[in-house]
Amino acid sequence: MKILVIEDEPRIAADVSAALKTAGMVVDVVGDGEEAWFRGDTETYDAAVLDLGLPSLDGLTVLKRWRAGGNRLPVLILTARGVWTERVEGINAGADDYLPKPFETEELVARLRALLRRSTGQAAPVLTAGGLSLDTRQMRIALDGTPVALSPLEYRLMAFLMHHAGRVVASTELAEHLYGSGNERDPNAIEVIVARLRRKLGSNVIETRRGFGYVVQDREE
Repeated sequence: MKILVIEDEPRIAADVSAALKTAGMVVDVVGDGEEAWFRGDTETYDAAVLDLGLPSLDGLTVLKRWRAGGNRLPVLILTARGVWTERVEGINAGADDYLPKPFETEELVARLRALLRRSTGQAAPVLTAGGLSLDTRQMRIALDGTPVALSPLEYRLMAFLMHHAGRVVASTELAEHLYGSGNERDPNAIEVIVARLRRKLGSNVIETRRGFGYVVQDREE
């Protein structure tokens, strides 16, 4: 899952970025409100962590502009403004969650994971699809109860497909969510990762819909 972290304090931005990467996410960091507004509108992210006190354009204005333009990007507000009226203002502007500073990175990661699950219609922290189970807290996947060792890229690809179980995902969309902005992307990389996953999890776990993309069927199919 690909996260946009918008924070102008370098130390906090670095701490948040490190925690999210350790939790298996891809992270882009910006520290300016204008750039954040542009990036959130022109690039693909699964969620944003948004500070309110930003230079050039404050976070609340960024959020309002996204929502006014129809951008439904899930947003967790992260700010030193702890007054309850400001929290209400943020929620009313379209934020999905709110975490005041100072905070524990473990809570931030837990809240963001829950936000990502809700945004894709998933309720439980353990995602299931057929004989597969993926524990989003431990970043572990099992097939018929047996743990399977995955590389970070393999885990991120399976996590994205299982968050969107039942939906066909194009290889271009997968690439957008697996790599940070500006990274070189081999056009064949997704196919290679899928092939490795099939060797580990079985040939039928990830289906190819020729000309459309890949799908992991949800548990009801």
